Amino acid sequence: MAKKKSKKKLIIWLSIISVIIFSIVAGVVMKGKPQPLSVTIAKVEKKTLTQTVTANGKIEAETEVKISSETSGEITALNIKEGDSVRKSSLLARIKPDIIESQLDQFKAASEASKMDIEIQKAELERSKSDLARISDLYKKEYVSKQDFDKAKTAYQVAESQYQASLQRFNQSKASLSQIEKSLARTTIYSPIAGIVTKLSVELGEKVVGTAQMQGTEMMKISNLNVMNAMVDVDENDIVNVKIGDSATVKVDALPNKELRGVVIEIGHSATASATGSSDQVTNFKVKIRIVDYENKLRPGMSCESEIKTQTKENVLSVPLQAVTMRESSSQAEAKATEEKDMPNNADDEKNKKSVKMQQVVFVKDGNKVKMAVVKTGISEKGNIEILEGVTEGQEIVSGSFSIVSKLLQDGSDIKIDSLKIKTKKD
Repeated sequence: MAKKKSKKKLIIWLSIISVIIFSIVAGVVMKGKPQPLSVTIAKVEKKTLTQTVTANGKIEAETEVKISSETSGEITALNIKEGDSVRKSSLLARIKPDIIESQLDQFKAASEASKMDIEIQKAELERSKSDLARISDLYKKEYVSKQDFDKAKTAYQVAESQYQASLQRFNQSKASLSQIEKSLARTTIYSPIAGIVTKLSVELGEKVVGTAQMQGTEMMKISNLNVMNAMVDVDENDIVNVKIGDSATVKVDALPNKELRGVVIEIGHSATASATGSSDQVTNFKVKIRIVDYENKLRPGMSCESEIKTQTKENVLSVPLQAVTMRESSSQAEAKATEEKDMPNNADDEKNKKSVKMQQVVFVKDGNKVKMAVVKTGISEKGNIEILEGVTEGQEIVSGSFSIVSKLLQDGSDIKIDSLKIKTKKD
């Protein structure tokens, strides 16, 4: 009886050991075999794609005039405040004209003196002319010498020159008087355009410097807010796609629920660089977008974001953007593998590195495996990209995840469909 029990225990232990050994062997075998990659699938479909360029910038008025005084002095009248609407030729300000008025008196006196000098020189010219005529007759009759005749002739010529000089001095004094009179008129400043005072930099009683002397004091800005533009910075890589006439949408930070239509009317030809001299230097080009939709809440200087539609294609093959990745061509990959195999162990890696031409590919579902297909792409729109050649409509391709598509997938890789993600999408 004891012998039968021992035999039964032995059989049980042998069974347990067999199960353990089988599990270990199965684990080793499974570990050596590549596991299928869990992926998501998308179909190649025909869609309408619109390529866009996004850029940030500021809102500006189409017409903006900086107002400065042409004469220096104290502001004695200021008839506007910031935000006021003004008409063309509306009175804006007055500059105290006391200095100019004293200069005006001086130039008036100088002009009168020049006028009197003309009369004196004219009388002297008439006298010398009569003397020359009288001596000329006497000289013909040989009653006076040639020396007396030459002397009278010279006196006449001098008198004529002095008379002409007095006329020029009078004209000069008149021009100076006219200039100072215009300067006096400019102490009263009128609006050159109709618009809104968007900036007022001076106060009543403040002294300003006129532009006749130097750059001058900027007193205010007047803007016509009926026509507004978005001045945006477009990256140098995107500017080649932007054309005059492209439609755009403009979103203003101050108007979060508003989207304004616009059209590109100007493209800058000179680049603007930010963070110059650093590794973060960015090169942009200015693009002016005319805002078509009128919005009375827009103000110059507001921050905005624009989306310029550069190209639209209808009924083209497209796939999710993340489905397209870069790989070496198969011939290059084989050549590289052979080269690495034959390379001496002590070879310098840097010397043996060769430029590798990369190509765009997608991975087409082929049963439980994938097949790598080389594709040629076109325009892109947010999450989709146009496929010009390489796949056909209706084919299933791997669209995710990004890390699997960009790094792990190879031609012939085993895959399994991630049913959880599919269910989540359907829900």
